[in-house]
Amino acid sequence: MSTKIPYKIYLAEDEIPSQWYNVRADMKNKPAPLISPADGHALTIEEMNPIFCEELNKQELDDVTPYFDIPGEVMDFYKMYRPSPLVHAYFLEKALETPAKIYYKFEGNNTSGSHKLNSSIAQAYYAKKQGLKGVTTETGAGQWGTALSMACAYFNLDCKVYMVKVSYEQKPFRREVMRTYGATVTPSPSNTTNVGRKILADHPGTSGSLGCAISEAVETAVSTPGYRYVLGSVLSQVVLHQSIIGLEAKKAMDKYDIKPDIIIGCAGGGSNLGGFAAPFLGEMLRGEADYKVIAVEPASCPSFTRGKYAYDFCDTGMICPLAKMYTLGSQFIPSANHAGGLRFHGISPILAQLYHDGYFEARAVEQTSVFEAATQFARTEGILPAPESSHAIRVAIDEALKCKESGEEKTIVFNLTGTGYFDLYAYQQYNDMTMSDVIPSDEAIEDSLGKLPQ
Repeated sequence: MSTKIPYKIYLAEDEIPSQWYNVRADMKNKPAPLISPADGHALTIEEMNPIFCEELNKQELDDVTPYFDIPGEVMDFYKMYRPSPLVHAYFLEKALETPAKIYYKFEGNNTSGSHKLNSSIAQAYYAKKQGLKGVTTETGAGQWGTALSMACAYFNLDCKVYMVKVSYEQKPFRREVMRTYGATVTPSPSNTTNVGRKILADHPGTSGSLGCAISEAVETAVSTPGYRYVLGSVLSQVVLHQSIIGLEAKKAMDKYDIKPDIIIGCAGGGSNLGGFAAPFLGEMLRGEADYKVIAVEPASCPSFTRGKYAYDFCDTGMICPLAKMYTLGSQFIPSANHAGGLRFHGISPILAQLYHDGYFEARAVEQTSVFEAATQFARTEGILPAPESSHAIRVAIDEALKCKESGEEKTIVFNLTGTGYFDLYAYQQYNDMTMSDVIPSDEAIEDSLGKLPQ
C-alpha cells in the first residue's frame, strides 16, 4: 500500500460540500422536459405543484443554475453520517492480482443502509417547510422507503410507502424498519387504490414493479389533502441531491492526487450513477477532463442496452407525466426472480440525454455473475454489499481483470451505495445454487414498447 494515501480517506466535517451540483447547467443538450400526456405541452411549475413540493419543482425544472445551497437543517442531518469514506479496495486488488487501483465510495454507513438518505432528508425538509402533513412514495428493494421513513420521522411527517409486492414478501425486515420509523407500508399493486385494482385486474398474480407502485403513490398523494408525492430516483431533483456523493468523492481524490480513469455506478432509475458521476461528467461537458464512465444495469431490466429513447409514462398506471428516457415501456414488469432493486422500466432523463450524446457507456449483467462478484467482494473487503451496487462491483472486477491481461495501471472508482443484510434471501439462493438468470425475450420487450404513447 502507498504510504501517502490512507486505506480509508475521510474528509473533515467542514469539508462536506455546502452546495449540490446541477449537471444540467453544463449540458449543451438539455434533458427533454416532462410533458402532459393529454396534449404534449411541457409542464409548468403550477401544473406540477399538486403532485410535488413547490421548492422541489423549482429544482426539477432548473436547467441553468449550476449550484444550489444545501439548507442548514439538511446539512445538520448530513453531519450525522457524512462525509462517507472513499476506500482503497486493496484486498480486492490483491486477490485479483491486478495492477489496477480500485477505490469505492461507501454510502452504506447509515441506518437506512444506502445513499437514498441524501435525497430523502432534502425532500422531507422541503415538504415540512411547505407545511404539509405527509408524503407518499414507492420503493423497490426497500432502501428508498427506509430512508424516507427515517427522514419523515426526523421532521415529524406522515409517510405512506407502496412497496413492490415481490420485495415486500422477500424483504420483510426492510419493511419492518420502515414501520419502526412510523411509515405505513402497503404491498403494490394493492386493492387500496383505483389504479392498483386496475393493474391487478389486467395482470392477475403480478409480483409488481416500481411503475405499479409509483401509480398508487401518486394517486394517494393527489387525492389526500396535505400530501405530496416524493420519488427516490429518476427525477432531476434527486440526481441534484445525490451529487453530494460525487462531490465528496472528487474532493477526497483531489486531496490525495488520485486521478480516476474509470467511473462505475449501477443504473436502475439513475440516482446512484447520476449522483456519483455528476461532477465528473460536468468536467467532461466543460472539456476539462475525460473519463470512461460505465452504467451497469441488470440483464433482467435492461432499459439502456435494450430500451428505446422515447417519451413514456413513468408509471404502469399511466397517470404520471411523460418523460423522455431510455425505456422498456411502462407496461414492462421485471421477472420476480430478479433479486434486487433496479426494477424501473426507464431511466433518468438527465442520464438518458447524456447517454444518447455519448458521454458514457452501458452494460447489462446477469444476476448470478453479480452475486459471484458480491461474494468475492465480501470475502476480501469485509462488507456484504447490496445487490444493486454489486452490479457496479461486477464491472469493476471485469475492468480490473482487463488491466491484469494488458498490464495497464488504471484507476477504477465505483459507488457502493448499500449493505446487503436485508437481502440474505437472495444470497441464500446464490449459495444454494438455486438462483437463475431470466432475461426478457425480444418479443416481450417489443410487446411492451408497442404500448408507448404516441
